[in-house]
Amino acid sequence: MKRANTFEVIPQSDEDEELLRRLLDASAALWNEINYERRENYADPDADVWDISEYRGRYSGTLGASTVQQIERKNREAWKSFFALKEKGEANGKPGFWGNADEGRELRTYIRNTSYSVEWGEYSRLEILVGKDLKDEYGLGHRERLRLEVRGDPSWQEYEKQGRLELFYDEQAQSFRAFQPVTISENHSRLAQPLASEEAALDIGANNLVACTTTTGQQLLYEGRDLFDRFRETTREIARLQSLLEEGRYSSHRIRRLYDQRTKRRDHAQDALARDLIERLYDEGVSTVYVGALTDVLDTHWSVETNAKTHNFWAFRAFVKRLACTAEEYGISVEVRSEAWTSQECPNCGSTEDTTRHRDTLTCPCGFEGHADLTASETFLRRQTTVTRSMARPVCLKWDDHDWSESPRSALNEEHTNPQVASVGR
Repeated sequence: MKRANTFEVIPQSDEDEELLRRLLDASAALWNEINYERRENYADPDADVWDISEYRGRYSGTLGASTVQQIERKNREAWKSFFALKEKGEANGKPGFWGNADEGRELRTYIRNTSYSVEWGEYSRLEILVGKDLKDEYGLGHRERLRLEVRGDPSWQEYEKQGRLELFYDEQAQSFRAFQPVTISENHSRLAQPLASEEAALDIGANNLVACTTTTGQQLLYEGRDLFDRFRETTREIARLQSLLEEGRYSSHRIRRLYDQRTKRRDHAQDALARDLIERLYDEGVSTVYVGALTDVLDTHWSVETNAKTHNFWAFRAFVKRLACTAEEYGISVEVRSEAWTSQECPNCGSTEDTTRHRDTLTCPCGFEGHADLTASETFLRRQTTVTRSMARPVCLKWDDHDWSESPRSALNEEHTNPQVASVGR
């Protein structure tokens, strides 16, 4: 099973910090050179985007040959992802640059799994490979690696295999951080087993991030309007700053910081949502979670705003992967299935053409009225399994920048106080 450790990295001296910064800056410079060459090749109909120069001769003395290889490989992965999204009509732009020398580069590098080691204990430490030229300049021995202090309590200190290390400088926190993918055993001591064999279905919406219904009769609604409004405000500010750039420039220090801030805020909320949701479902005895496919959302409810929410803000595939990884810890499986028309189907009469959705409410001429996203999640669940229990009053959760907490004064409880409205298909 794939998992990841995230921890803070602390140089033990000013000289070590200077060496580390030079290593990360050289990595950014290498990324930019590779990316520029591939962009030029992409624009030339007679060139091959994968045909690039040999960079080891110029950068291996600073980075080490294995790190040069890893950065080239990471850039190749970024371009492969771009082409895959482009083929689906979902690409938002070619892979970007990591800043520039004048305004400051994004300090980041990728180190091969055999070129670093982590020791956990009272004095945890990380050792990474650096190039021969930097070793000579800073007095490191031929076989010596740069030793850095590690601060934090990673969840997965016992693992079968470690992956490529991502090491970067976090401008928001003003600290160096590391992201370490690891492979753990299926019998790892921290992995749990489901308490029962209940099931749940999730509807991923444009305004409410997740609506969930379980076979135990539980319904959960994670509100997303405030969170997306902040995301959109930051996006507009980025667009405004980009419009002020001189011709030929792609970004600025301020724009990169806003991108970073926007992404971290979104990812933090999604990480917390996945954890909160899975822990609640585990307590309900859920063993299988069904997630509606993103293509169904776009096919039935496409709009510019919805597209921005599902593609840019939601980062659907990343969220499902995050959800599945968290669920694995509890022995819960996650399956992506079609949810076409569930958000328009009346649970009373089955009509999809006569129903009307206004904001969060779904109504039908047959007399049904209920919360649209919760209705969709229950309809989706009923397509996968038999639901025999009636639905309890929904639990609405809101994000406060730190946690998802139940909100007794939410719009759900204020507007849908009628039991026929608050529940679905009863």
